[in-house]
Amino acid sequence: MSPNAPILFFDSGVGGLSVLEPTRALLPTAPIVYAADSAGYPYGTKSEAEIASRVPALLGRLAERFQPRLVVIACNTACTIALEHVRAALDLPVVGTVPAIKPAAETTKSGVIGVLGTEATIRQPYVDDLAERFASHCTVLRHGSPELVELAERKLAGESVSVDAVRSAAAPLFDQAQGVEIDTVVLACTHFPLLHDELQAAFPGRNWVDGGAGIARRIQYLTREQPWPESFPGGIAVFTGGQPRHSLLSALARYGLDEVRAL
Repeated sequence: MSPNAPILFFDSGVGGLSVLEPTRALLPTAPIVYAADSAGYPYGTKSEAEIASRVPALLGRLAERFQPRLVVIACNTACTIALEHVRAALDLPVVGTVPAIKPAAETTKSGVIGVLGTEATIRQPYVDDLAERFASHCTVLRHGSPELVELAERKLAGESVSVDAVRSAAAPLFDQAQGVEIDTVVLACTHFPLLHDELQAAFPGRNWVDGGAGIARRIQYLTREQPWPESFPGGIAVFTGGQPRHSLLSALARYGLDEVRAL
């Protein structure tokens, strides 16, 4: 294993940065390639068949080009649909991102938890299975919000995002029967932790749960005996839809992604 072999993070857009950030805190000198499928964005409104065919093919190309030591699918929608397809296609460790229903069920006091994700994620049998296995004693309410995905993308690009806009996008979760009893919300899209402050302001008193820290610990464990560079060599961001808009570059640099390429 070369010390310079990168960890490859993959998402439809910039949401996976919420997984990259805690990973860099644990592995500060790890080489990073962050791939955003901007040509296919957004995934949440696509069909299962489209995602199941697109994601393994793209990750195959990316793995061939960058020779990563490990792949992280930092996208709940891609994972709930295509994770096993990717693992079958790649001869590499693949870490997935799944809704954090288990910790939410363990911490709720009201017994009513919310799952806030994309439309594609919340309708998956995978989510049904997680709810049955870990939250059978709870009421689990769901809402798919493509608007929140777009608001997160806009915020990271430096645009102003209001609490009112976030409240409007997430309100249908709480407007359901028993919605007022929700005390714990699973952020089942990696974009949504980027809006944590706005969500907290819009719906005070709730506990917001995401899987970023747990995924980072899993990456650290899987690479525990591998060599790393002595210092951070810089990170690469790859966009399938061409160069991102200029306003996003400074945000990427804050995450250590100082080189941007088009695939």
